[in-house]
Amino acid sequence: MAAGLAVLLSLRSDLTDQADRQAEAAAREVALDIIARQVPGRTPYSGLELPDADEHPVQVADERGRLIAVSGDLEGISGTGVAAVTPVRSPAPRPTALPTATAPAPTAPPTTATPDTDSADTDTSADDSGSDDDTTEDRNGSGGGSGTSRHSGGSDDDSEGDNEDDNDDPAIGAIGTPGSPTTGRATVDGETGDYRFTSIEVTDTAGRTVVVHAGATLAARQSAVGTAAAAMLAGLPVLLLVVGGVTWLVTRRALRPVEGIRREMAAITASADLSRRVPEPATRDEVARLARTTNETLTALEASVERQRRFVADASHELRSPIASLRTQLEVGDAHPELLDVPGAVADTVRLQRLAADLLLLARLDAGERPGPARLDLGDLAAEEIASRAGDRVTVSLAAREPGPDDALEVTGSRGQLARVLGNLLDNAQRHAASSVTVAVHRRGGRVALTVADDGPGVPEAERERVFERFVRLDDARARDDGGAGLGLAIARDVAHRHNGTLTLARSPRGGALFTLNLPLA
Repeated sequence: MAAGLAVLLSLRSDLTDQADRQAEAAAREVALDIIARQVPGRTPYSGLELPDADEHPVQVADERGRLIAVSGDLEGISGTGVAAVTPVRSPAPRPTALPTATAPAPTAPPTTATPDTDSADTDTSADDSGSDDDTTEDRNGSGGGSGTSRHSGGSDDDSEGDNEDDNDDPAIGAIGTPGSPTTGRATVDGETGDYRFTSIEVTDTAGRTVVVHAGATLAARQSAVGTAAAAMLAGLPVLLLVVGGVTWLVTRRALRPVEGIRREMAAITASADLSRRVPEPATRDEVARLARTTNETLTALEASVERQRRFVADASHELRSPIASLRTQLEVGDAHPELLDVPGAVADTVRLQRLAADLLLLARLDAGERPGPARLDLGDLAAEEIASRAGDRVTVSLAAREPGPDDALEVTGSRGQLARVLGNLLDNAQRHAASSVTVAVHRRGGRVALTVADDGPGVPEAERERVFERFVRLDDARARDDGGAGLGLAIARDVAHRHNGTLTLARSPRGGALFTLNLPLA
């Protein structure tokens, strides 16, 4: 609708400009005719050849607004500033007085403003018939009187006003600049219509300045705009229906895959089967990317739920074993006090306590717990942990720290969690080492690396990532007395990730396992 309105306004403006140009052309044509015909004593203004009033109604008026000439059949007009449609005629006594009062006036301007040939023609015509001059002046009417009043005679006030007007008047035989077009109405042969009028000043060869008002009909504009508006009123509803229908069909077709995704998601939610996936369109648009992202989310969710289920099952299994063993020992001790294995009961209780602590720490890590902003020296932390293991079966040694810039080994994080990581790594190394475990802390660029190496059998390359999974124990560590619950390395890696670090496993130079904890320098 906005486009239709813009088209109508543009069409109306173009046709209005065309009418303005036509009105200006008609006014210039009349002005040129005035210059060509207004030789003193020959052609009066009433003899001008004016265009047809139906197409171009014309008024010729003097500078005071008195009508001099008008198109035939023009019965009424508005918009030009000259409402009269009948030229002003001179009073009855004027024709007899005109030859004596104005006889010198016509001959004076041509001697200076018109060619010699015009003067000769004027004199010849005067000699041929003296009565012709009188007849011409009488038919000229007020035109001759007005010309006489401008150049000879009249009151002082009129002369001053005429002099002021002469300052802006065109030169003799010249046409002025057209004025701004106006809109008005004209009645021709009883029919009234809208017109655009243009006014042009022209000074005839007698030195008299007149204003030509010419109009151009707006019937073509009204007809074209009306036809276009009727066509739009008839066509726009149909066009709107077509556009609306096509838009609905295209949108429905484009959103059909989205409905498929929604329907499948609803089915997955109802069935709780996370193994199902939403359909992926073959296109490469936003809907296809939405489907792929949804499937990736479902895959991650399925893995998380499966991991949680496995965690709960493994935790239940790990908790059930020490609890059952402890209960058995207590029942035997109650029935046979002499058979009570107090050290074994204490060991099972300690194991149960550690398992509960590990499960609690994993729950906090899974909940997104972040380490605190404390600063600590990783070398000092390693020295303290090693000192607490002085009487263990396998000796743990700390490699000497080289003096220099490597002395700055501070990291940011939780002292308790990092101590837990180091303790788990040392427990694992002492469990598998043959005779010794070596701990080294050094600086690598903007990071601090802590390594724990043993001289045990090591870990096969295919199992080096699997050992960091929860409740995973390799075959040689499945005995309850030898291995833990399989949570130590999993906790160590989770804590390393929470500290923006990494924990990797490789082969040590002595053939055993080499764990490397890499943390950013504080």
